[in-house]
Amino acid sequence: MSLHISGCAILLLFALRFRYPYFIKEATYARRIAIAIYRTTKYLKSKPPYTLLDRFLDSVRKNPRKAFIRFQDETYSYAQTDKQSNKIARSLLKHADLHEGDTVALLLGNEPVFLWMWLALAKIGCSAALLNHNIRSKSLLHCFSCCGATVLIAGAELQDAVEEVLPALREQGISVYILTDHVTTEGLESLTDKIAQASDEPIPADLRANITLSSPAVYIYTSGTTGLPKAAVIAQLRLWAIASLFSICGVKSDDVVYICLPLYHSAGFAIGFGGAIERGATVVLKSKFSSSQFWDDCRKYNVTVIQYIGETMRYLCNTPKRVSDQVHNVRMAIGNGIRPEVWRTFISRFGNIDIKEFYGSTEGTLGFLNYAGKMGAIGRVNFFHKKLYPYALVKFDQEHDEPVRNADGFCIEVAKGETGLLVSKITQKAQFAGYARDPKQTEKKKLYNVFEKGDVYFNSGDLFRTDHENFIYFQDRVGDTFRWKGENVSTNEVSDILTMATSIEEANTYGVTVSGYEGRTGMATIILKKDHQFEPEVIFSHVTTYLPSYARPRFIRIQDCLAVTCTFKQLKGKLVEEGFNPAVITDPLFVLDETVKSYRPLTRDTYQSILDGRFRL
Repeated sequence: MSLHISGCAILLLFALRFRYPYFIKEATYARRIAIAIYRTTKYLKSKPPYTLLDRFLDSVRKNPRKAFIRFQDETYSYAQTDKQSNKIARSLLKHADLHEGDTVALLLGNEPVFLWMWLALAKIGCSAALLNHNIRSKSLLHCFSCCGATVLIAGAELQDAVEEVLPALREQGISVYILTDHVTTEGLESLTDKIAQASDEPIPADLRANITLSSPAVYIYTSGTTGLPKAAVIAQLRLWAIASLFSICGVKSDDVVYICLPLYHSAGFAIGFGGAIERGATVVLKSKFSSSQFWDDCRKYNVTVIQYIGETMRYLCNTPKRVSDQVHNVRMAIGNGIRPEVWRTFISRFGNIDIKEFYGSTEGTLGFLNYAGKMGAIGRVNFFHKKLYPYALVKFDQEHDEPVRNADGFCIEVAKGETGLLVSKITQKAQFAGYARDPKQTEKKKLYNVFEKGDVYFNSGDLFRTDHENFIYFQDRVGDTFRWKGENVSTNEVSDILTMATSIEEANTYGVTVSGYEGRTGMATIILKKDHQFEPEVIFSHVTTYLPSYARPRFIRIQDCLAVTCTFKQLKGKLVEEGFNPAVITDPLFVLDETVKSYRPLTRDTYQSILDGRFRL
């Protein structure tokens, strides 16, 4: 009888697997989501509220000697990290006059002190604004100003960048600290020497007694249509939600996580560092991504989980093949932006690594996870997920840059297979905190009366489609932002910088597709000022001075006038379609060439060498 029952059970499982091939993965995903929600609800109800810092302190008590951060040849345990952050917290309390609720801007590279600094600030009830260490001058000042910080802490190697904006910072009465033992510049103070002299005794919890789960934990910058980055407010509860991605993916406490993505991004900081804290795992921190050192690092540190963006996976696939390609312990890769062909090549070459492709924006209210492993998809429509976090794909008018509405004024959902704009409902569970000190841009991300009077949805600015199996595929970004080398590039910001050049009257920046590259490559169509010539070396010097490498236009096209709409908005569609092919375009074309530190004419031969991969962008 028992054999008969067990046999029927096995047949039932096979039938379910055949009829619903993703049933087991769906069930696992739903269970992990439920656990994450249960934990978050528990943290919300606890008095005082349980934050990610509290989770870290629990790990310090339970596993003080466990390795938490490995960086180069150094290893820092949970207890050592705790003590380092205590010393920083005490030095800041004494010298920077910080109080609960203050914000401190961090201009640091990927190094342990970045992580210690955030923990230190959290211990004294302060939030951190994570500045992109590649930005300079106007952008740096803007980012600092919009987060409301009273203190700036920068790495020693970034002192020159700080000195460039120091007069403006001093005018605002900002305290500026450099992580070094000694500085001579007036208006700067050293910090490393002060940290060394501070006590490592625990920080009293009453210094953060008024922190709630709705308090800002961190400000992470996102590129937008304003031409300058916006500071997304990441509250304590939101940070928990992002950090829970590792748990939902199946990361465990004995995993070793390799973080080579920038810590000023949500991927490196909130998902990687935050996720490692949530799991009680070990972090291997890399100063920056290196395709040549990647797998050697994984072997050296016994890495089991890696993070990626589409570009990094492609770079790894483009490295020379080695006999040791599959000699490693990496079992899982978590990230976004991997193309199907790169996914296929990566698995074939480096082994059967479980790739967890996800979608989510720093400030957004919704995320997707491709838990089923379908190549090319970012997730799958899941009944429970959609019930908890309502969303829809709606028809979008590209020409007018807005959702299409019916006769009743409501948005229209697209049919399966059609491309639509992702909108997600703003609810108590899925809150949108907006952008710091920027109510206008915060409001622009909201859509009202989407499906009924009074509802409010978050406008993701991203286009998706679903297939017949309910898998969701990212299609494109809308508006004035495109993605290149893992970074969001604001076309308005690039155009603003270009028009600062003496010879350029107007500029229209956009992204073009280049075979063999993820995302879109920056291109600018410009108008020269009267009686001015295009000076390739001068423009090269200008863009390399004022723009980070990922934002520099790789192609420049020169026209006599720029096409605009009747409301004087620049038209990008036709320019994007025409691309950068000199056989199609009669206007002068130039390509950025790092080897000669200039822009050089884009000939048909050069064009072909770009397509062949001989000329690298």
